[in-house]
Amino acid sequence: MSIVNELKEKIFAGGKITREEAVKLISAPLGELTAAADEIRKKCSGSGFDICTIINGKCGKCPEDCKYCAQSAHYHTKLKETYPLLDEEELLEGARYNAERGVLRYSIVTSGKRLNDDEIDRLCKSIRAIRKETSIQVCISLGLLNEEQFKKLKEAGASRVHCNLETSENYFPSVCTTHTYEEKIETLKAAKRAGLSICSGGILGLGESMEDRIDMVLTARELGVKSIPVNLLNPIPGTPYENNTPLTNDEACRCVAIFRFLIPDASIRLAGGRGLVGDKGEACFKSGANAAISGDMLTTAGITIETDMDLIKKLGYEVRLCND
Repeated sequence: MSIVNELKEKIFAGGKITREEAVKLISAPLGELTAAADEIRKKCSGSGFDICTIINGKCGKCPEDCKYCAQSAHYHTKLKETYPLLDEEELLEGARYNAERGVLRYSIVTSGKRLNDDEIDRLCKSIRAIRKETSIQVCISLGLLNEEQFKKLKEAGASRVHCNLETSENYFPSVCTTHTYEEKIETLKAAKRAGLSICSGGILGLGESMEDRIDMVLTARELGVKSIPVNLLNPIPGTPYENNTPLTNDEACRCVAIFRFLIPDASIRLAGGRGLVGDKGEACFKSGANAAISGDMLTTAGITIETDMDLIKKLGYEVRLCND
């Protein structure tokens, strides 16, 4: 029996694959690997497809030095627009727009290390309005907050916290020096203690190894994360990664397939950079991925909601909330 089928059967029997086993999948035949990952997805996650959108709720002038980011104040990029936290009506308008198009989750993402308490109070008011006037779930990505701040946001109606690990603990210092991996992990733990679900993945193509990618997802697994955003680096001119080579479609498919083996019941969510692979992620959605961020990203163009809804239907998925 091949290593792919051996590990698939281990998962079907209720087991978890180890780091050493996952590393063996790096060299497995791609077609066999992706087909097995899709089988695992069908058995462990069914036909549900979790779709969300994001809004850039506070843009630019970020003091953090994340080397991939157009919003970092450390780099000279073409990002011209910067603004403070959006007001209630602007956030509510975005929520209405997405809810009317069948989107189930709406994530408010802000630049900076963290929102301050005044900004959190203002955002809580906006979240209450969104939850009152629409049926859409509200997710938040507001930086390195603490448990008390998360409790306040949960009481206002937020349901999920997003904080990407970005890469492995070992490689993270090569990506960012202004905050630590430990701070990210504590943020996710604080959100869980506050009763919120958590969403955390990373960016592929930062110069990391396949082992780094596996380690990132293993850390997410240890934290109980079931929503794993998979971003493909879109090299931004002016950032230190502007000359990085984007992943090929085959590389992206291999990564999401291995991630499916690692967390069989996860929502593996294609996110930024999906438009770079040419087929809008279709091959990845046949290789273990079963969720997406639709619409535009924070500073780059994405795939339209209408295009995604057509693709979801074509592939036989059903749009619904997963892994709440």
